[in-house]
Amino acid sequence: MKLHVKAALLSGFVLPGLGQLYKGAKVKGGIMIALVNVFLLVALYLVMKGMGELLVTARLSGMDAARQVIERLGESSPSVRYLMAAFFALWAYSLVDALVSKGARKGE
Repeated sequence: MKLHVKAALLSGFVLPGLGQLYKGAKVKGGIMIALVNVFLLVALYLVMKGMGELLVTARLSGMDAARQVIERLGESSPSVRYLMAAFFALWAYSLVDALVSKGARKGE
Protein backbone atom coordinates (compact mmCIF):
# COMPACT_ATOMS: atom_id res chain seq x y z
CA MET A 1 0.00 0.00 0.00
CA LYS A 2 1.32 3.42 -0.87
CA LEU A 3 2.47 5.89 1.73
CA HIS A 4 -0.19 8.51 0.98
CA VAL A 5 -3.01 5.94 1.15
CA LYS A 6 -1.85 4.69 4.55
CA ALA A 7 -1.51 8.27 5.77
CA ALA A 8 -5.02 9.13 4.55
CA LEU A 9 -6.47 6.06 6.28
CA LEU A 10 -4.74 7.01 9.53
CA SER A 11 -5.94 10.62 9.33
CA GLY A 12 -9.44 9.71 8.20
CA PHE A 13 -10.29 6.76 10.43
CA VAL A 14 -7.98 6.89 13.45
CA LEU A 15 -7.06 10.48 14.35
CA PRO A 16 -6.70 13.61 12.25
CA GLY A 17 -3.00 14.48 12.12
CA LEU A 18 -1.79 10.92 12.54
CA GLY A 19 -1.28 10.54 8.81
CA GLN A 20 0.90 13.64 8.79
CA LEU A 21 3.00 12.15 11.57
CA TYR A 22 3.26 8.90 9.60
CA LYS A 23 4.49 10.81 6.56
CA GLY A 24 7.11 12.61 8.65
CA ALA A 25 5.47 16.04 9.02
CA LYS A 26 5.81 16.06 12.80
CA VAL A 27 4.98 19.70 13.46
CA LYS A 28 1.88 19.72 11.24
CA GLY A 29 0.67 16.41 12.67
CA GLY A 30 1.26 17.49 16.25
CA ILE A 31 -0.62 20.75 15.73
CA MET A 32 -3.56 18.93 14.16
CA ILE A 33 -3.73 16.38 16.98
CA ALA A 34 -3.59 19.15 19.59
CA LEU A 35 -6.35 21.13 17.83
CA VAL A 36 -8.58 18.07 17.54
CA ASN A 37 -8.21 17.40 21.25
CA VAL A 38 -8.92 21.02 22.15
CA PHE A 39 -12.03 21.19 19.93
CA LEU A 40 -13.51 17.98 21.28
CA LEU A 41 -12.70 18.64 24.94
CA VAL A 42 -14.08 22.19 24.90
CA ALA A 43 -17.25 21.00 23.14
CA LEU A 44 -17.68 18.22 25.72
CA TYR A 45 -17.12 20.68 28.56
CA LEU A 46 -19.72 23.10 27.20
CA VAL A 47 -22.30 20.35 26.72
CA MET A 48 -21.73 18.94 30.20
CA LYS A 49 -21.79 22.41 31.77
CA GLY A 50 -25.11 23.19 30.09
CA MET A 51 -26.66 19.86 31.03
CA GLY A 52 -25.54 19.72 34.67
CA GLU A 53 -28.23 21.92 36.19
CA LEU A 54 -30.92 20.37 34.03
CA LEU A 55 -29.96 16.84 35.06
CA VAL A 56 -30.10 17.75 38.74
CA THR A 57 -33.54 19.27 38.23
CA ALA A 58 -34.74 16.17 36.40
CA ARG A 59 -33.49 13.93 39.19
CA LEU A 60 -35.28 15.95 41.85
CA SER A 61 -38.57 16.64 40.07
CA GLY A 62 -39.26 13.47 38.13
CA MET A 63 -40.44 12.57 34.67
CA ASP A 64 -41.64 15.97 33.45
CA ALA A 65 -38.20 17.46 33.92
CA ALA A 66 -36.64 14.35 32.37
CA ARG A 67 -38.55 15.13 29.18
CA GLN A 68 -37.00 18.59 29.23
CA VAL A 69 -33.57 16.98 29.47
CA ILE A 70 -34.26 14.90 26.37
CA GLU A 71 -35.53 17.98 24.49
CA ARG A 72 -32.51 20.00 25.60
CA LEU A 73 -30.11 17.35 24.27
CA GLY A 74 -31.26 18.22 20.76
CA GLU A 75 -30.63 21.92 21.30
CA SER A 76 -26.88 22.45 21.31
CA SER A 77 -25.50 25.88 21.96
CA PRO A 78 -24.07 27.68 18.91
CA SER A 79 -20.54 27.53 20.29
CA VAL A 80 -20.68 23.73 20.41
CA ARG A 81 -21.89 23.66 16.82
CA TYR A 82 -19.01 25.93 15.77
CA LEU A 83 -16.50 23.75 17.59
CA MET A 84 -17.83 20.61 15.94
CA ALA A 85 -17.80 22.33 12.53
CA ALA A 86 -14.17 23.30 13.15
CA PHE A 87 -13.40 19.69 14.10
CA PHE A 88 -14.94 18.34 10.89
CA ALA A 89 -13.17 20.99 8.80
CA LEU A 90 -9.87 19.99 10.40
CA TRP A 91 -10.69 16.32 9.79
CA ALA A 92 -11.38 16.99 6.10
CA TYR A 93 -8.22 19.09 5.74
CA SER A 94 -6.17 16.38 7.41
CA LEU A 95 -7.57 13.71 5.10
CA VAL A 96 -6.95 15.73 1.92
CA ASP A 97 -3.52 16.86 3.09
CA ALA A 98 -2.49 13.28 3.84
CA LEU A 99 -3.51 12.25 0.32
CA VAL A 100 -1.99 15.15 -1.56
CA SER A 101 1.07 16.51 0.25
CA LYS A 102 4.52 15.08 -0.06
CA GLY A 103 5.89 13.78 3.19
CA ALA A 104 9.39 13.73 4.59
CA ARG A 105 9.56 9.94 4.13
CA LYS A 106 10.47 8.46 0.82
CA GLY A 107 7.52 6.97 -1.10
CA GLU A 108 7.05 3.21 -1.06
